[in-house]
Amino acid sequence: MNNDLYNSKKLLWSLAIVFTLVWLYVLGWRTLVPPDEGRYAEMAREMLATGDWITTRLNGIKYFEKPPLQTWMNALSFAVFGLGEWQARLWTGLCGLGGVLLTGYTGHKVFGARAGFYAALALGASLFWVASGQIDSLDMSLSGMMTIALCALLLAQRDGAMAAQRRNWMLVCWTGMALAVLAKGLIGLVLPGAVLVLYTVAARDWGIWTRLHLGKGLLLFFAVATPWFVLVALKNPEQPHFFFIHEHVERFLLKTHHREGPWYYFFVMLIPGIMPWLGVLPQSLLGALRRQPLASFQPRLMLLIWAGFIFFFFSYSSSKLPGYILPIFPALALLIAVYLENASRPNRVFAAVLLLIVGVAGIAAVPQIAHIKVYSPAEVKMLEAYQPWVLAAAIVAAAGGALALLHARHLRRDASVLTLAIAGFLATQMVLAGFEPYGKLRAGKALTHRIQAELKPDTKIYSVSTYEQSMTFYLGRTVTLVNYWDEFTFGLQQQPELSIPTVDAWIAIWQQDAKAGVKDIAIIDVEDYPKLQARGIPMRVIAEDTRRLAVANL
Repeated sequence: MNNDLYNSKKLLWSLAIVFTLVWLYVLGWRTLVPPDEGRYAEMAREMLATGDWITTRLNGIKYFEKPPLQTWMNALSFAVFGLGEWQARLWTGLCGLGGVLLTGYTGHKVFGARAGFYAALALGASLFWVASGQIDSLDMSLSGMMTIALCALLLAQRDGAMAAQRRNWMLVCWTGMALAVLAKGLIGLVLPGAVLVLYTVAARDWGIWTRLHLGKGLLLFFAVATPWFVLVALKNPEQPHFFFIHEHVERFLLKTHHREGPWYYFFVMLIPGIMPWLGVLPQSLLGALRRQPLASFQPRLMLLIWAGFIFFFFSYSSSKLPGYILPIFPALALLIAVYLENASRPNRVFAAVLLLIVGVAGIAAVPQIAHIKVYSPAEVKMLEAYQPWVLAAAIVAAAGGALALLHARHLRRDASVLTLAIAGFLATQMVLAGFEPYGKLRAGKALTHRIQAELKPDTKIYSVSTYEQSMTFYLGRTVTLVNYWDEFTFGLQQQPELSIPTVDAWIAIWQQDAKAGVKDIAIIDVEDYPKLQARGIPMRVIAEDTRRLAVANL
C-alpha cells in the first residue's frame, strides 16, 4: 500500500464522499431523545408553525435560555424538507461535517498536506465529535461556529498569508464569533477573546493585534450578532436580564442549574471522547510547547491555549455537561495531526496498541452489561438488545487497533492513521445505533401514535407533573402543563395563564369536562397514576409504557 496516501487525490475525494454520505445518512437512524433533541426540534416546529422568528418558545411558552441560531436552522430545515428526525439533526450534522472538512483544510494550509489529511481523520473519528454531530444539541452548533472562528484565525495569521487573504479570513473569523454568540451566547466572543489575550502574552506576539482588522471586524460582528438581541428585547423587555445575568453570570458562578461536577469531571469525559487518539494526546500537547523557529506566528501554541483555556474555563464553572468541551476537539485534532506527522514508530504503535486494548476490554466487559442496575424488565431487555452492538463496536475497535499496529510496524504511517480513524468512526456509529431501543422508550414515540388516534380538533392534552420533551414534537402540538415549572419557570412567570399551577385545579377542570362530554387527554408519570386512581378520578388508559401513561377522561 502506498505510504503517501495523502497525495492521492482519488483516494481523498473517495474518502470525503463516502464519509459525507455516511455522516448524513445516519442522521435519520434514531428517535429524537429527550431532553435536548426533543426540545430543540419542538422549538423549531413551533417557530415554523407560528411564523414568529424573533420570540423563541417551547411548548408555546417564552423560552430565552439560548439564542435562536439552532432554532432558525432547524425551522429552515423543516420548511424545506418537512418534519422529521434527520431534518431535526441536519444543522448539527452539517456543523460537525463542516468542522471536519474545515479543520482538514486548515491543517493543510497551515501545517502541510499530510497534517491536513491527519487532522480531518483525527476529528472525523473522535468519539465526542462524531456522536455530537449526530445529536440535535446546541453543543455542536456552537462548536461548528467556533471552529470557523479558530480555523479562520489560523489561516489569516499564518506566515506567508497575503494581505487580501489575511483580511478576508479575519472577516470570516469575526463572522464565526458572531454566529457563535447567536448559537449559545457571549461565550462565542469571550472564549476566543481570552484565548487571543493569553496567546499574545505567551508568544509575546503583540503585532497580532495589528492584523485582526478590528474596525471592519467589529462592524461585521455587531451587524451579524446584535439585530436579534435588539428585536427580541423590544418585543420582550424581560429577556435581556434573564439571558445575560441569569443564563451567563449566575449559570457560571452559581449552582442554580444543579449541573455541578468535580474538578476532574472533564478529564473523565475527555478520555473516551478523544478515542481512538488517546494514546498520542499527551505527546501532542507537549509537542505544542516547542516554539517554531523563524516564525512570527505560533499556530501550535495558539491551538494549545485554545484547548487548554476552554477546558479549564468550563472545569471551573459550576455548571458542567459533557458537551461543553466539544469546541476544543478541532484544536486537539490539529495538534494530534502535527504530532502524528513526525511521530516515531514506537509512538504510533502505542496509539494502535491502546485502541486494541480498549477493544479487547470492551469484548470482555460486554457480558456485564446485563448486570447493570435497572428498574424494570423492559430496561433489562433493552440492555440485552444493546449487547450485540457494543460487542460489534468492541470487535471493530480491537480489529482496527490490530491492523493499525501491523501498518505501524511496517512503517505504513498513513495507512495506520487511516485504519485507526475508520475503526473509531465505525465503532462510534455502532454504539449510537444500539442506543435506539432505549431512545425510543425515553422519547415515548410509540405512545404518540395511540394518542393521535384519540385526538379530536378540540381535544385538550395535559402533561401532569411532568413534561415529555420529545412527545410534544411527535404529537405535533403543544400541551398544557400541570404542576410543572422547571425550565419553564421564567416563561410562566410572564404568562402564568399558559399552565395550571396545581393538580387539584387540573382535576376540577378534568372532571368538569368529563361531565360536559368534552374529551381530554393527560400524560402522567407511571408513579403518579396510582395516586390519582386512589382519588377516584375518571381515567381510561389509552397508551402506556414503563415510564408514563396517556389517559382520557371519557
